[in-house]
Amino acid sequence: MDTAKTTGIQLQWVLKPFHALTVYELYEILRLRQAVFVVEQNCVFIDNDRIDLQAFHLMGHNAGGEIVAHARIIPHSVVYTQASIGRVVTDASLRGTGAGQLLMKQAIARLEHLFGKVPVRIEAQFYLLRFYRSFGFVEEGAVYILDGIEHIQMVRPAAEP
Repeated sequence: MDTAKTTGIQLQWVLKPFHALTVYELYEILRLRQAVFVVEQNCVFIDNDRIDLQAFHLMGHNAGGEIVAHARIIPHSVVYTQASIGRVVTDASLRGTGAGQLLMKQAIARLEHLFGKVPVRIEAQFYLLRFYRSFGFVEEGAVYILDGIEHIQMVRPAAEP
């Protein structure tokens, strides 16, 4: 378990490759992503982009066992030449609790466990620039519109061994 400092929220973290997800886990991941990306952010896009099939899925479960945080960890050469973290999402009920920070810390740690201390590329929503900078990500290139939302490419250099 990892605990957010601000509210003492506790989440249990599980990492699985796609083929090991249960039907329930997949349903809950897709429900969470739809609730935030499609409904809350009013963004119509194809979430099932087949990248999930090659990704590892980090799930944060609350005390009731619900998946309330998720990120996918993507090996290098699937989307980018670098490894990547994407579809970073927390349930609206967790906003402001530090759960998003816990999710990113877990995602980076799990990525490094899987692939080593390699560079990591993300496609960040621009309004979260400061959040991702706090984890060592640096902007690369210009801001662009993706699915109606401003994004920017960011890279976290390989960590020192």
